[in-house]
Amino acid sequence: MSVQFIKFSTEDSIGKIILNRPDTLNSFNRLMAGEVQHALDVCTSDKNIRCVYITGEGRAFSAGQDLQEAISHDVKIADVVRESYNPIIQKIRNIEKPVICAVNGVAAGAGANIAFACDITFAAESASFIQSFSNIGLIPDSAGTFFLPRLAGLQRAAAMTMLAEKIKAQQAMEFGLIWKVLADDKLQEDALGCAKKLASMPTKGLGLTKRLFNNGLFNDLDTQLSMEEQLQQEAGNSYDHKEGVKAFLEKRKPVFKGE
Repeated sequence: MSVQFIKFSTEDSIGKIILNRPDTLNSFNRLMAGEVQHALDVCTSDKNIRCVYITGEGRAFSAGQDLQEAISHDVKIADVVRESYNPIIQKIRNIEKPVICAVNGVAAGAGANIAFACDITFAAESASFIQSFSNIGLIPDSAGTFFLPRLAGLQRAAAMTMLAEKIKAQQAMEFGLIWKVLADDKLQEDALGCAKKLASMPTKGLGLTKRLFNNGLFNDLDTQLSMEEQLQQEAGNSYDHKEGVKAFLEKRKPVFKGE
């Protein structure tokens, strides 16, 4: 695929998406958002891609929306949210493959909320997160109002969004917003190592687990138990389950196909 504002490549069964507008701290314009959406579509449809990896080029992960574009007289902010950010969040959550995020610097506004929507998010020690919307009279988008209270709790979500105070990576981890903080010089190596590990695991089961987590945000207990029963059978019918059992009995390392 031809891209201008991201880098997209595949290696070791990983689809790598690198936000690539470093001169603007990887802020999103509509073209970059469209490229990210298309890359996620490729990752969804290509069965050889078994894990997605998202990070930023340069000293930032993403500063959120490019305000120069946002204040253009012919731009309606609702259109930007609907066309740029909503599809990115929906594709990250709906792709039945792990999505790993490596936050290499500041993640602000939509940039922060995209990171929080991923399945496993790492951050460099020097990285920071800020819900910058209230500083310009806006409300959190990119599912910020959905994930922040669920991950961090209502009080923390309210303080983060209303006060718009920058929080460091360590605090984000303590709040439950991200998985792990890594040394700056180890971020890409260790986070990509996690992606490589996941890309060699039973993708079918991981995808079904993700589907259950998504539905568990809404389901009552009985509905969730019923769904677990149904999807456990689907997982049990997979090649990877049979290979895992066979490898265990033969005392060898399994070779999963993601099927």
